[in-house]
Amino acid sequence: MENLSQEKWVSQIEEDKDAVIIDVRTEDEVAEGIIENAIHIDIHGGQDFIDKLEALDKSKNFYVYCRSGNRSGQACSIMVQLGFVRAYNLEGGILEWEGNLVDLD
Repeated sequence: MENLSQEKWVSQIEEDKDAVIIDVRTEDEVAEGIIENAIHIDIHGGQDFIDKLEALDKSKNFYVYCRSGNRSGQACSIMVQLGFVRAYNLEGGILEWEGNLVDLD
């Protein structure tokens, strides 16, 4: 797990053909907008959260964010425990995000 500044997080994603973006916020938070191409997996989902993580391809590179960077840091730690090799936390989360947000389809 690695904490990345927004600049580093975005530049890595742009160069990473195996990038998967995960939003671990709640449904209500996601309703306010989500980073484009992100997968929503609520960290408060308990076993459902674990099951959805386990269904992902662990060989990919995962870029995780939440509201402030705290829950996504926790999610990255959980992912490492589950055997994910590359999990990157967005420092400052969506509160410090300067890019665009889209509606979740």
